[in-house]
Amino acid sequence: MEWTLAWRLFRRELKQGQLVLIILALTLAVLSVTGLARVSERLQVAINGQASKFIAADRIINSPVSLDDTILQQATMLGLKLSKNLQFNSMVYSGDEFQLVTVRAVDDAYPLKGHIELASGVTDKLPLPGELWYESRLAALLGHPDTVELGNSRLKMGAALSRLPDAGFNIFASAPLVLMRLDDVPATGVIQPGSRVTYLYQFVGTPAQLQAFETYAKPLLTSSQRWVDVQSGDSPIASAVQRAERFLLLSSLLGIALACAAIGIAAQRYCQRHYDVVAMVKTFGASARQIRILFGMHLLLVTVAGVIFGLLGGFLLDALIMLALPAEIAAYSAPVLRPLLLGVATGFISAFMFSAYPLLRLLNIPPLRVLQRQLEGVKLGMWLHLMLSLLAMGLLGWLYSRSLTLTLTVVASVVLLGLLLGVLGLLLIRMGQSIGMKTTNPLSLALAGLRRRARQNALQLVGFSSALVLLLTILALRQDLLEEWQKQLPDNAPNYFLVNIAPEEVSPMQTFLQQHAIDATDIYPVIRGRLSAINGEEVITSEQKEQGQRGRMGISRELNLTWRDTLPRHNRILQGHFNQAADEVSVESGVAERLGINVGDALSFVIDNQTVVVKVASIRAVQWETMQPNFFMIFTREAMAPFAYTSMASFHLNDNQKNVVLELIRQFPTVSIIDVGAIISQLKGIVSQVSLALTLVLVLVVMASALVMLAQTEAGMATRQRELAILRTFGASGGLLRWATSLEFAILGFVAGTLAVIVTEFSIWLLKTQVFELNVYAHWAWWLMAPSAGATLVATLGLWRCWQLLQKSCGELLKLE
Repeated sequence: MEWTLAWRLFRRELKQGQLVLIILALTLAVLSVTGLARVSERLQVAINGQASKFIAADRIINSPVSLDDTILQQATMLGLKLSKNLQFNSMVYSGDEFQLVTVRAVDDAYPLKGHIELASGVTDKLPLPGELWYESRLAALLGHPDTVELGNSRLKMGAALSRLPDAGFNIFASAPLVLMRLDDVPATGVIQPGSRVTYLYQFVGTPAQLQAFETYAKPLLTSSQRWVDVQSGDSPIASAVQRAERFLLLSSLLGIALACAAIGIAAQRYCQRHYDVVAMVKTFGASARQIRILFGMHLLLVTVAGVIFGLLGGFLLDALIMLALPAEIAAYSAPVLRPLLLGVATGFISAFMFSAYPLLRLLNIPPLRVLQRQLEGVKLGMWLHLMLSLLAMGLLGWLYSRSLTLTLTVVASVVLLGLLLGVLGLLLIRMGQSIGMKTTNPLSLALAGLRRRARQNALQLVGFSSALVLLLTILALRQDLLEEWQKQLPDNAPNYFLVNIAPEEVSPMQTFLQQHAIDATDIYPVIRGRLSAINGEEVITSEQKEQGQRGRMGISRELNLTWRDTLPRHNRILQGHFNQAADEVSVESGVAERLGINVGDALSFVIDNQTVVVKVASIRAVQWETMQPNFFMIFTREAMAPFAYTSMASFHLNDNQKNVVLELIRQFPTVSIIDVGAIISQLKGIVSQVSLALTLVLVLVVMASALVMLAQTEAGMATRQRELAILRTFGASGGLLRWATSLEFAILGFVAGTLAVIVTEFSIWLLKTQVFELNVYAHWAWWLMAPSAGATLVATLGLWRCWQLLQKSCGELLKLE
């Protein structure tokens, strides 16, 4: 019986529009989350897919020994594509000439992603058996021979190699690179027990296949074997990709916060409109159980409808956005199940947890309200509503992002917004307390309206402020991220590196660069050295640790050291001061964190069989993506004076200046020139895609915020209609009411804009310091623009929504009642 009655009332109220607002709010909530999740995941897949071309695969296992066959068999069983590579250093000979080279031996599957670039252009082929592909400078160093000797083999000099897709960015690897077939390596005899060889196992597959393989393989790897992907730090765009993914996660979390605001507003409005219905039903003898079934079923049906419409809208939104995406991004398919489940979870969790408090108040309405409409029953503690709301938001945020930091940042911002609304909002709204119902001027009437609807206006402020906070946060982070990347990769970013500059060539090189008006970086001295001890405790490599040796973990290779009198560009001191005394060193923050190095620690280095002990004077943050020469350790000139060194620099050349490179080679034949223009192009391509992602997400949040503000404005229309009828009865003119309504909404918008700036500055400070690692600065222009924009936007929105009511006469308004 109860279910039948509930269904009949549901259909009637649906026809009358009673439930339309909450269905629209739920639809908006699910649509925003599903759409943002779908678009975000597609963009994440696309960005990672494009970025993975830097490593010619989706994942790599880097190992000093041959990988266990069981791991490779598991990869094959999961359907992954596999390429096996070897990399080692060796000498090649041609007559009396010889040269150290870096040998890359690959199988037929190489490269799994990207293309090999020859001097003659891009190719999909590999060297023939018995053939080498080589860097052009190797041919010059050996006298342009037809064949060379590598170990026991004589190999034909084939094509001139320009770049491998996974060549990486190691400007200190001055040995020329040669490419050969893996099958030709045994005949050379250069690989013997104890030889230093790097085994590279490259894998390509779907996200699900890669995740399954990672779960299986990672626990089986030793400490000397590394799992590499585009975010592992081996890629030059690791930082850009990680920041972009965190931004997309944050955007979806803010979409969830937006959804929660919409649900809360709609649920509050729905329950308030049914206070009289509950009182009347109780008067006719309905039990508490019957009322719970009645409204519980309404909430369930509304939630199901909102979830269905929201899911359809979310996938439609994704389909429409796909049409606007570049083909290389649209070609990537995004997971369907996770956005679908997230949308369903958002709808049900937010609907029930954000409706719990209004619904409990509704169920406690006394029957006596039929006679005394001011009665609202037992006023449950607001703490319950806040707790349920924050719990719902935190749960949804964590389910989506799996990032506690991001989730807590959003929740903390919401708490701050609530506190500010409780203090500043209430004070500003109560300014009209003593004005009453005067109709002498629009401002007095607007302030009186704010006072009379203090509670409702507080809810409206939540909606307006939330929407503005979302807009400002997304806008600020998008702008800051793009500016950060543009600073790192300006149009004149260095695309050539000069290495192995002899000391006597430094001055002539500076003169050459100045004569040709080349914008070059400083010339940095480079000295090879190994970190041997920290505070007197000997450091060991990962291999030594596996063999049972004791000591503090260090770096398993020689470092490239330099000296400077001043702090380099794109470096920032985090702790301490830059080198002042002769025995001081500045350490890069990532290495300091990994090795547990602090300011004041004593570091011992072995350089040319001599031990140098220095004290850590500072910890530096380094922007590795700038394509500038960067170093882990920077010493003083005095500390490095006893040691031999070569130098390096970088510079930018336009395409029409390529002849300068040929002249430089002729004048400085012993200097190695490394062209990193291809890497620059790839980096800019990734940043361009990230920029598109940020713009799309901004558009989505703008649309969703506008819908929330519309829903919030709609919530107060019934009360405003009755007040307009009363004011018309007392003789208020249409012009007075229009001005008063505009001013009332403008004041609300101004307050919302002010609160939004405060909360946004707090949120951005948290996000930049805890998540994105960006420089923090105040957005002073917002303190004027946001309140003004909020006042204009909300006033326009409110006046547009109230326009039809304001045009009606007193009699027409009373008939609407």
